[in-house]
Amino acid sequence: MRILTLLTRVCAVALLTVGAVQVQAQTETRTEVSVYLGNQTAPASQVTTSGDRVIPDRSFRQRWMGQSFEAPIYIGARYTKWRSEHFGYGLDYVHNKVKPAPGAQPAGFRRLELTDGLNIWTLNAYYMWPEAFGPVSPYVGAGLGISAPGVEVRYGTSDTFEYQVTGPAAAWLAGLRYDLNETWSVFAEYKGTYSSNKVSLATGGTLSSDIFTDAVNLGFTRKF
Repeated sequence: MRILTLLTRVCAVALLTVGAVQVQAQTETRTEVSVYLGNQTAPASQVTTSGDRVIPDRSFRQRWMGQSFEAPIYIGARYTKWRSEHFGYGLDYVHNKVKPAPGAQPAGFRRLELTDGLNIWTLNAYYMWPEAFGPVSPYVGAGLGISAPGVEVRYGTSDTFEYQVTGPAAAWLAGLRYDLNETWSVFAEYKGTYSSNKVSLATGGTLSSDIFTDAVNLGFTRKF
Protein backbone atom coordinates (compact mmCIF):
# COMPACT_ATOMS: atom_id res chain seq x y z
CA MET A 1 0.00 0.00 0.00
CA ARG A 2 3.03 2.33 0.14
CA ILE A 3 2.86 2.65 -3.66
CA LEU A 4 -0.84 3.54 -3.47
CA THR A 5 -0.17 6.15 -0.76
CA LEU A 6 2.65 7.73 -2.77
CA LEU A 7 0.54 7.83 -5.92
CA THR A 8 -2.33 9.39 -3.95
CA ARG A 9 -0.05 12.26 -2.91
CA VAL A 10 1.40 12.69 -6.40
CA CYS A 11 -2.04 12.75 -8.01
CA ALA A 12 -3.40 15.18 -5.42
CA VAL A 13 -0.57 17.63 -6.13
CA ALA A 14 -1.01 17.17 -9.88
CA LEU A 15 -4.76 17.78 -9.78
CA LEU A 16 -4.33 20.90 -7.61
CA THR A 17 -1.78 22.16 -10.10
CA VAL A 18 -4.21 21.51 -12.96
CA GLY A 19 -6.84 23.53 -11.10
CA ALA A 20 -4.47 26.45 -10.65
CA VAL A 21 -3.47 26.37 -14.29
CA GLN A 22 -7.13 26.33 -15.30
CA VAL A 23 -7.58 29.75 -13.70
CA GLN A 24 -4.41 31.25 -15.12
CA ALA A 25 -4.00 29.59 -18.53
CA GLN A 26 -4.65 31.65 -21.64
CA THR A 27 -4.57 28.57 -23.91
CA GLU A 28 -7.97 27.43 -25.16
CA THR A 29 -9.32 24.31 -23.44
CA ARG A 30 -9.44 21.24 -25.66
CA THR A 31 -10.95 17.78 -25.35
CA GLU A 32 -9.53 14.52 -26.68
CA VAL A 33 -10.65 10.89 -27.01
CA SER A 34 -7.95 8.22 -27.32
CA VAL A 35 -7.96 4.48 -28.02
CA TYR A 36 -4.96 2.18 -27.61
CA LEU A 37 -3.86 -1.43 -28.02
CA GLY A 38 -0.71 -3.08 -26.74
CA ASN A 39 1.17 -5.99 -25.26
CA GLN A 40 0.36 -6.38 -21.56
CA THR A 41 2.11 -8.65 -19.07
CA ALA A 42 1.83 -9.24 -15.32
CA PRO A 43 4.47 -10.41 -12.84
CA ALA A 44 3.72 -13.10 -10.25
CA SER A 45 1.61 -12.14 -7.24
CA GLN A 46 0.60 -13.67 -3.93
CA VAL A 47 -2.91 -15.17 -3.92
CA THR A 48 -4.72 -15.85 -0.64
CA THR A 49 -8.02 -17.68 -0.12
CA SER A 50 -9.81 -17.64 3.24
CA GLY A 51 -13.13 -18.33 4.96
CA ASP A 52 -14.67 -20.41 2.17
CA ARG A 53 -16.90 -23.45 2.61
CA VAL A 54 -15.29 -25.31 -0.30
CA ILE A 55 -11.90 -23.78 -1.09
CA PRO A 56 -9.35 -24.37 1.69
CA ASP A 57 -7.48 -21.50 3.32
CA ARG A 58 -4.15 -21.16 1.56
CA SER A 59 -1.61 -18.68 0.24
CA PHE A 60 0.53 -19.27 -2.83
CA ARG A 61 2.66 -17.45 -5.37
CA GLN A 62 0.91 -17.33 -8.74
CA ARG A 63 2.65 -16.76 -12.09
CA TRP A 64 0.48 -14.85 -14.60
CA MET A 65 0.35 -14.17 -18.31
CA GLY A 66 -1.62 -11.53 -20.19
CA GLN A 67 -2.69 -13.03 -23.56
CA SER A 68 -3.12 -9.52 -24.99
CA PHE A 69 -4.04 -10.62 -28.52
CA GLU A 70 -6.55 -13.36 -27.69
CA ALA A 71 -10.23 -12.44 -27.46
CA PRO A 72 -11.27 -10.46 -25.56
CA ILE A 73 -8.15 -8.46 -26.51
CA TYR A 74 -6.21 -6.01 -24.36
CA ILE A 75 -7.56 -2.52 -25.16
CA GLY A 76 -7.90 0.85 -23.48
CA ALA A 77 -9.59 4.21 -23.95
CA ARG A 78 -9.33 7.63 -22.34
CA TYR A 79 -11.15 10.93 -22.28
CA THR A 80 -8.88 13.89 -21.59
CA LYS A 81 -9.52 17.57 -20.93
CA TRP A 82 -6.48 19.80 -21.47
CA ARG A 83 -6.59 23.03 -19.45
CA SER A 84 -3.37 24.35 -20.96
CA GLU A 85 -0.78 23.12 -23.42
CA HIS A 86 0.94 21.37 -20.49
CA PHE A 87 -1.70 20.20 -18.00
CA GLY A 88 -4.69 17.92 -18.43
CA TYR A 89 -6.88 15.42 -16.63
CA GLY A 90 -9.41 12.75 -17.54
CA LEU A 91 -10.91 9.29 -17.23
CA ASP A 92 -8.97 6.22 -18.37
CA TYR A 93 -10.23 2.65 -18.80
CA VAL A 94 -8.04 -0.35 -19.59
CA HIS A 95 -9.07 -3.97 -20.18
CA ASN A 96 -6.12 -5.83 -18.59
CA LYS A 97 -6.09 -9.62 -18.45
CA VAL A 98 -4.41 -12.18 -16.17
CA LYS A 99 -4.53 -15.98 -16.16
CA PRO A 100 -2.09 -18.65 -14.94
CA ALA A 101 1.06 -19.00 -17.04
CA PRO A 102 1.60 -22.36 -18.82
CA GLY A 103 2.23 -25.06 -16.23
CA ALA A 104 1.25 -22.73 -13.37
CA GLN A 105 -2.41 -23.69 -12.83
CA PRO A 106 -2.73 -23.93 -9.01
CA ALA A 107 -3.62 -27.33 -7.58
CA GLY A 108 -7.35 -27.92 -7.18
CA PHE A 109 -8.48 -24.96 -9.29
CA ARG A 110 -10.32 -25.73 -12.52
CA ARG A 111 -10.17 -22.02 -13.37
CA LEU A 112 -8.48 -19.00 -11.82
CA GLU A 113 -8.42 -15.96 -14.08
CA LEU A 114 -9.46 -12.38 -14.70
CA THR A 115 -9.48 -12.58 -18.50
CA ASP A 116 -12.86 -10.99 -19.19
CA GLY A 117 -11.06 -7.93 -17.96
CA LEU A 118 -8.97 -6.99 -14.97
CA ASN A 119 -10.80 -3.76 -15.69
CA ILE A 120 -9.07 -0.68 -14.27
CA TRP A 121 -10.84 2.70 -14.17
CA THR A 122 -8.76 5.70 -13.08
CA LEU A 123 -8.99 9.48 -12.97
CA ASN A 124 -5.61 10.64 -14.27
CA ALA A 125 -3.61 13.86 -14.33
CA TYR A 126 -1.17 14.50 -17.21
CA TYR A 127 1.79 16.74 -17.98
CA MET A 128 3.04 17.27 -21.55
CA TRP A 129 6.08 18.99 -23.06
CA PRO A 130 4.70 20.15 -26.45
CA GLU A 131 7.07 19.58 -29.38
CA ALA A 132 10.07 19.09 -27.10
CA PHE A 133 11.72 16.96 -29.81
CA GLY A 134 10.64 18.67 -33.01
CA PRO A 135 7.16 17.33 -33.82
CA VAL A 136 7.28 14.82 -30.94
CA SER A 137 5.74 15.68 -27.55
CA PRO A 138 6.67 13.59 -24.47
CA TYR A 139 4.13 13.25 -21.65
CA VAL A 140 3.62 11.57 -18.28
CA GLY A 141 0.54 10.77 -16.23
CA ALA A 142 -0.73 9.06 -13.09
CA GLY A 143 -4.08 8.40 -11.47
CA LEU A 144 -6.20 6.56 -8.93
CA GLY A 145 -9.42 4.60 -9.30
CA ILE A 146 -11.01 1.19 -8.95
CA SER A 147 -10.54 -2.38 -10.11
CA ALA A 148 -13.69 -4.03 -11.52
CA PRO A 149 -12.65 -7.39 -13.00
CA GLY A 150 -14.60 -10.16 -14.61
CA VAL A 151 -13.89 -12.90 -12.04
CA GLU A 152 -13.73 -16.58 -12.92
CA VAL A 153 -12.79 -18.88 -10.03
CA ARG A 154 -13.75 -22.56 -10.13
CA TYR A 155 -12.70 -25.08 -7.49
CA GLY A 156 -14.69 -28.25 -6.76
CA THR A 157 -18.32 -27.21 -6.32
CA SER A 158 -17.37 -23.53 -5.86
CA ASP A 159 -18.09 -21.58 -9.04
CA THR A 160 -17.68 -17.79 -9.14
CA PHE A 161 -18.26 -16.14 -12.52
CA GLU A 162 -19.27 -12.46 -12.38
CA TYR A 163 -18.10 -8.86 -12.47
CA GLN A 164 -17.16 -7.33 -9.11
CA VAL A 165 -15.64 -4.11 -7.78
CA THR A 166 -12.72 -5.65 -5.92
CA GLY A 167 -10.68 -2.71 -4.58
CA PRO A 168 -8.61 0.40 -5.28
CA ALA A 169 -6.32 0.77 -8.27
CA ALA A 170 -3.60 3.08 -9.58
CA ALA A 171 -2.09 3.76 -13.00
CA TRP A 172 1.03 5.50 -14.26
CA LEU A 173 2.29 6.11 -17.78
CA ALA A 174 4.91 7.86 -19.93
CA GLY A 175 4.89 8.25 -23.68
CA LEU A 176 5.60 10.12 -26.89
CA ARG A 177 2.98 11.78 -29.05
CA TYR A 178 3.12 12.84 -32.70
CA ASP A 179 0.51 15.21 -34.17
CA LEU A 180 -0.54 14.20 -37.68
CA ASN A 181 -2.65 17.35 -38.12
CA GLU A 182 -4.95 19.60 -36.07
CA THR A 183 -7.44 16.77 -35.53
CA TRP A 184 -5.48 13.51 -35.22
CA SER A 185 -2.38 12.32 -33.39
CA VAL A 186 -0.70 8.99 -32.68
CA PHE A 187 1.23 7.92 -29.58
CA ALA A 188 3.41 5.21 -28.09
CA GLU A 189 3.66 4.71 -24.33
CA TYR A 190 4.51 2.54 -21.36
CA LYS A 191 1.62 2.04 -18.94
CA GLY A 192 1.62 0.30 -15.57
CA THR A 193 -1.22 -0.48 -13.19
CA TYR A 194 -1.59 -1.71 -9.63
CA SER A 195 -4.80 -3.14 -8.17
CA SER A 196 -5.58 -4.47 -4.71
CA ASN A 197 -8.25 -7.11 -5.34
CA LYS A 198 -10.50 -8.85 -2.82
CA VAL A 199 -12.91 -11.17 -4.61
CA SER A 200 -16.11 -12.43 -2.95
CA LEU A 201 -16.46 -16.14 -3.72
CA ALA A 202 -19.80 -17.83 -4.40
CA THR A 203 -19.31 -20.25 -1.50
CA GLY A 204 -18.75 -17.61 1.16
CA GLY A 205 -15.03 -16.94 1.23
CA THR A 206 -12.64 -14.44 -0.31
CA LEU A 207 -9.72 -14.56 -2.71
CA SER A 208 -7.21 -11.70 -2.48
CA SER A 209 -4.29 -10.61 -4.63
CA ASP A 210 -2.37 -7.40 -5.32
CA ILE A 211 -1.65 -7.41 -9.05
CA PHE A 212 0.72 -5.28 -11.11
CA THR A 213 0.60 -5.06 -14.90
CA ASP A 214 2.99 -3.60 -17.48
CA ALA A 215 2.10 -2.71 -21.06
CA VAL A 216 3.61 -1.12 -24.14
CA ASN A 217 0.84 0.65 -26.05
CA LEU A 218 0.23 2.17 -29.46
CA GLY A 219 -2.79 4.39 -29.99
CA PHE A 220 -4.45 7.29 -31.72
CA THR A 221 -6.17 10.44 -30.48
CA ARG A 222 -9.05 12.48 -31.90
CA LYS A 223 -8.96 16.14 -30.86
CA PHE A 224 -12.11 18.27 -30.52
